[in-house]
Parts: sequence; structure tokens; C-alpha cells
Amino acid sequence: MGELEVAIALYAVIGLCTLIYGWMKSRMLYWRRRGIPYEEPAFLLGNIKGVGVKRHFYEPLREVYEKFKGSGPFCGYYMLVQPVALVLDLDLAKNILIKDFQHFENRGVFHNPQDDPLSGHLFNLEDTVWKNLRTKLSPTFTSGKMKQMFSLVVKVSNDCREVLDEMLQQSREVDIKELVARYTTDVIGSCAFGLECNSLRDPEAEFRVLNKRMFTKFRHPKLVHAFMHAFPKLAKRLRMREMLDETNKFYFRIVRETVEYREKNNVKRNDFMNMMIEMKNSKNENERLTMKEITANAFLFFVAGFETSSTALAFALYELARNQRAQDKLRTEIREILGKYEGQITYEGTQEMKYLEQVIMETLRKYAVLPQLQRMAKVDYDTNVPGYVIPRGTLVYIPVDAIQNDEEIYPEPEEFRPECFEPEEMQKRHSLTWLPFGEGPRNCIGMRFGKMQVRVLLIALLRDYRFTLTPKTPTPLGINLRLPLITPDEVVLNVEKC
Repeated sequence: MGELEVAIALYAVIGLCTLIYGWMKSRMLYWRRRGIPYEEPAFLLGNIKGVGVKRHFYEPLREVYEKFKGSGPFCGYYMLVQPVALVLDLDLAKNILIKDFQHFENRGVFHNPQDDPLSGHLFNLEDTVWKNLRTKLSPTFTSGKMKQMFSLVVKVSNDCREVLDEMLQQSREVDIKELVARYTTDVIGSCAFGLECNSLRDPEAEFRVLNKRMFTKFRHPKLVHAFMHAFPKLAKRLRMREMLDETNKFYFRIVRETVEYREKNNVKRNDFMNMMIEMKNSKNENERLTMKEITANAFLFFVAGFETSSTALAFALYELARNQRAQDKLRTEIREILGKYEGQITYEGTQEMKYLEQVIMETLRKYAVLPQLQRMAKVDYDTNVPGYVIPRGTLVYIPVDAIQNDEEIYPEPEEFRPECFEPEEMQKRHSLTWLPFGEGPRNCIGMRFGKMQVRVLLIALLRDYRFTLTPKTPTPLGINLRLPLITPDEVVLNVEKC
């Protein structure tokens, strides 16, 4: 290549870099040009500088919410160079999630079913594809279906008690986070796949090992993952993938083998897999599921049901260990109601435990496992406040963690007070001050199941065991900075029979 060609190539690269730099700078003036109050972004990183290294994702969201609350219905925020409307007003949140849902039905998250098939599940999908799948799957999560699976959950909770008894023969100090993670792994394995995962007995069981790897080993560095979620359509066009190859292979193999075995041997079981197989073979074309849909949603059931429920259990037991009065009150309720059912854990009995429900709600209030709800505007949305329009295609964050830790809504939010979820107290608050499962037509479809497995294990353990803090228990708990979910690093507690 001659000197002229080198010079032309060099100028072309410089020109391209200048254009990209200018575009990025322009993006970071997005909210200023619209006259919307906003948090000054760091170049390229936006408002997530330090996230995943020194800070958790919820921290800048909470700080910006607290800084701009009262300034208008929303403020400006940046995910890398992607502008985000951060909702500050609960009435606007209600409009987005419920009243004007049709304008915000999509989450705007990365999914690429063609190249990354496990991403093609209910949580990620959009428009009519999402709507049709939600309609197909909704009957799977009715209270009647929960009753059918209840005995499977109770069986695993009994296994968990036995394993805990064996652990206590060695030491009173128990790694609660690991124990409840193995419990939820076995529950979801049983109810979603009809498999005996056996991770309670064997921490190196295949399902447990793969699960741990999914939350510790990632396909891309943090910034690449952030890019994929800030620009999901571009990432899809670039044919990017999020799941590890081994995860894809594992789930497609497990689902294929399970379906083939059940169909060949005419096996029927009261679990999710049985319901999805029935839909796969339905004569009604509108109900029918493909193998790819079954696999992607079985994966969603496993990941969502495993991580969120185990995290809620770990946080609940930690808070009860810190608050012995609440633990004693809950234990008394559990024993009284179990007494009505001859000591057996029954579906009806769990529904009668009102204080247990308050404990779970307060745990999920203080620790919003998913710190924000995300939607994307399908139209230029007028909030009816002069100057505040959410432009079409803009990402919208509803900061669940910030709302649930707002001292104007929950005085002294750092305290653990299940009593704030007594019916008369709840009536005093806006209906959207508690959002761990979302709200509206796109709320968490698995809410009933998640709460059921949490209830059952808390009943099984608190009936006969007392949990207290140890010198190894940090206060407050350390939070895993690498995950977008709010999960503890470690929860070690003293456990003894009572």
C-alpha cells in the first residue's frame, strides 16, 4: 500500500472515530435538549460507572430517584449512552404498568431466539408473540395448579429438614444461602422437569453445578452485557448471544429426554412439564407449544424460580435471626395453624398464616430482588405534565428498590417491620408501593408458585428450629455486585432445635 492509500485510510479511521465520538456526546445531551432534569452521565458509562465493581446496579438508581423525586413525573438517566426515563411518580408508574399498558407492553430487553434459543422465553418476548405465549401459559399458574404441585414442594421441604438435621450434627453454624439454594433447585427440578435433582444430598449434582456456574461464569465481560441490554435490537442484528453453549446444550438435552420418556411411557405427573407436554400435543392449534418454546420456558421457570426464591428465603431467615420477636411471633402462628391440620403442612393451612405473608412481603419490600422494572415506550407518551413527554422507543425504568426504601412511604425503611403489611396499613399507601412481582398484565406469571415454595420451607424450618446471628454474619449483609439481582454474598446463621 502506497503512502497516499495509507493517508486516506488513516483519515477515514479518524473521521469515523470523530463521527462515533460526536454521536455519543450527542446522546449524552438527550435529556438536556428536552429540558428534562437528569443526572450528569460519565462518558460512555452513563450513570452506571462503578457498577459491578464497587457498586450494585440498584445504588445509582436509588441515588438518582432520591435526588430528583418531586421534580416531575420522571427524570433523565443513562444506561451507558442509552437515555432512560426514570419514573419518580407512582401515578405515572400505574399508568405505565396498568392504565396505558398497551403503550408499554414490551420490556425492551435483549432476546435473540434464532441464535440464542433459551432467550426466547416469556419474560423477554414482545408484542403478539408475547401475548399469545402468555395466554397459553397462564392456565399453568392458577391456584388449582399450585394445589396439584403442593405435595411435591412439601416433599422437598422434608428432605431439606433431614439434611439440616445431619448438618447440625457437625456444626450449629449453617450456610443458609447454600442450603436454601439447594432446596429451590430440587423444588424447581421436581416441578418443572419431574426430575430428582438430589442437590440437597449432593451439592455436586448436575443441576446445582450448572446453576452455580450460570451465576458465576458469563459469556461476556460486564460492559458487553450492559451493551446488549442497552441496545438489544442492535445486539440481535449483530447475532450476539448471552447464554453459554453448555447451558443451551444442557437444557435442550434435559427437556428432549424428559418429553421423549414421558410420551413413550405415558407418564403423567402434576408438574409444569406435564402441562406443557399436553399443550405440545393439543388439538387446538392456538394452545400448541413447540419444543423450542417448552425448553426456553422450562429454562425460565428454573432460573427465575430458583434464584429469586432462594434469595428471598435467605434474606427472610437473616432478618428473622436479627429480629427474634418477629421470629417468635411467626413460630407461634405456624404451630397454632399446623395444629388445626394434625401437624401437616397443607395448602389451606399456608393460606391462613397471615403473619407469614407479612414477613414475606416485608422481606421483599426491604430487598427487592429485581431492583427495577423495565418497559419501552411504543408511542410518544404525554404524561399530562407540561414538557414531560416520554419519546417513542425510550427505555423506562420504574425503580422498585428505591420506591420500597423511600422513607416517605415506609418510615425508617432500613428496619424490618412485618406489621407495615397489616391490611389497615396497606390501605394508607398507594397501590404501587410494593412491586417485587411487577404489576398489571405483564406481572410475574410465577408469583403464586414462588411464594408457595418460600412459604413451605419457612414453615418447615421455623416450626422446630431457631435461627440466630453468628460472629460470621455481617450486618448489613454484603450484596453480590456482579449480578443485576439483589442477592447476598453469604448468609451464615446459628441454627438449633427449639
